[in-house]
Order: sequence, then structure tokens, then C-alpha cells
Amino acid sequence: MPEIHVEHLAKRYGPLQAVDDLSFTVKAGTVTGFLGPNGAGKTTTLRLSTALVRPDAGRTTFDGRLYAELARPLREVGVALEPTVFHPGRTALDHLLMLAPYAGVGRRRCDQVLKLVGLKDAATKRVGQFSLGMRGRLNLAYALLGDPGILLLDEPANGLDPEGIRWLRELLRALADQGRAILISSHLLSEVEQTVDEVVIIAHGRLVFQGALADLETPTTGVAVETPDPAGVRTLAAARGWTVAPGPAHSGTVVIRGAAATEVAREVVLAGIPLEGLHQQTTDLESVFLGLTEGEAGMR
Repeated sequence: MPEIHVEHLAKRYGPLQAVDDLSFTVKAGTVTGFLGPNGAGKTTTLRLSTALVRPDAGRTTFDGRLYAELARPLREVGVALEPTVFHPGRTALDHLLMLAPYAGVGRRRCDQVLKLVGLKDAATKRVGQFSLGMRGRLNLAYALLGDPGILLLDEPANGLDPEGIRWLRELLRALADQGRAILISSHLLSEVEQTVDEVVIIAHGRLVFQGALADLETPTTGVAVETPDPAGVRTLAAARGWTVAPGPAHSGTVVIRGAAATEVAREVVLAGIPLEGLHQQTTDLESVFLGLTEGEAGMR
């Protein structure tokens, strides 16, 4: 079964450590999100992995082999990095026909992948007339040309509208269900959280989290009490032994931890404190992601 193994990968550009002893695995049959803020080192990692840049240390293997050792890379590893340069005067079909011999396929496969990525009706249209989203679809068609078992996709949702993002999500899930190992990079968790099985999060070229997406979810963080008398709520919380989340004393919202919403509501009302609103407060995945990578910067 196809797998990707990144092992102690490192790359420095002058004083900047772009990738720093990075290791992770992408399993067969899964979509893995490769996440991090802009400048975290995602694109550098993909370029190191596909022999476009020489690493200072470490390696990436595909089924145990380096990318440079693959006899026909297009048949084993589909790569779609941003930005991809397409000749504006050539049609989408012409581009694929030109690359087809390297993938060991013919016209029929070119037609198949254009249909698969939604470009069947634009096959004979010049790429110079394509939108950013259409170029992204053509980039994906190129990656799929040799029907590879592994896919490396850099920001594949770039330029797609919401309908296009939903289409991409369904396509990637279908490809993974066929047993492929898929790695997709993004700087936005919200773009991929409905698509991926696992996530690899990096910041400043270093691994900060790897695991199932569900492991990033956090339990309820508190009960938000909206009131014109925050001091009264704070006093009540101290009397009841509740914890108050840090926040400005003058704020109209006080977050209580260590108590259920029904209990807080009852005690606030019984204490005669004016209550304008109350809701259970949770931390979403995007907030967790930003918290993990906050303050980190680097080089893509």
C-alpha cells in the first residue's frame, strides 16, 4: 500500500531554518492535511520531497524510494505545486497530450482526467483564458494523469468557489477510498477540516502536531454570561468556587469555568444579577490551529 515517509527533513536558507528536523507519515487510504500559516515551510517541504530542492539533511520516501529513484514518477506520485506555469497559448488538452508519454498514457486518459476535474467542456480552450480555479483543476488533472497511488497537492482549493471546494472534497475522498495516500497543504484549517482524516501541523519548519483531526477538538471551555453587572458575576463566581476566565473587568461578558450552564443561569438569577444572555462557549478547530501556530513565521 502506498505511503509517504518524511524523515528528519531539514533545509536552511542563509540565516533562516526553513524546515527543521521534520518527520511525519502519510498512510494509504487517507487524506492528510499539511497545515501551517503562510511561511511555515509547507511548500519548501514539498519541493524537498520531490527533488526540486536539495535537502540539507533527511529524506522523503514514497513506498521506500526517493522521488529521484522512481522510474516513472507520474505513474507513482502525482504532484501539483503552486504556482504551475502553463503556456497561455496551448489548450488544456494539448498540455496533457504533451505530458502523456512521460506518464505512459494516451489520448483516452487525457480525456478521462479532464472530465474527472470538470474541464471536459474546456478541453480545447486556451489556458490563457482560464480562471485561477480552472488552472487549479488543470493542475490536478496533470497530477492524476498517470493514475498514481500517491498525491502531493499544494493549496488545491486556491481559486475555487464554495461549490468547487465541495467538489474537490468529494473527489479527494473518493480517491482516498481507492487506497491512495494523499497529502494536501493549506494555511487554512477551515478549507480542509471536512476533507482530511489526519493533520500534520508545522510552524517555522517544525512539527507542532500530527494525528487525527478529532484529536484537535477541545471540550467546552466555559459558560459566557452577558450582563451589565460583570463585577456582580465575578463576586458570585468567587463565592460559588467557580473559575473566571481571564478578561477585562469592564467587559460585559464573563466566562465561567467549572460549572454547567443551567447551574450558572440559576445562580445568577437567584442573586438578582441582570442577565442579558448566556451560552456555552467552545473552542473551534480554527482557534486551536491558530493557537498552535501563533507567532510563528518562516519561509515557504
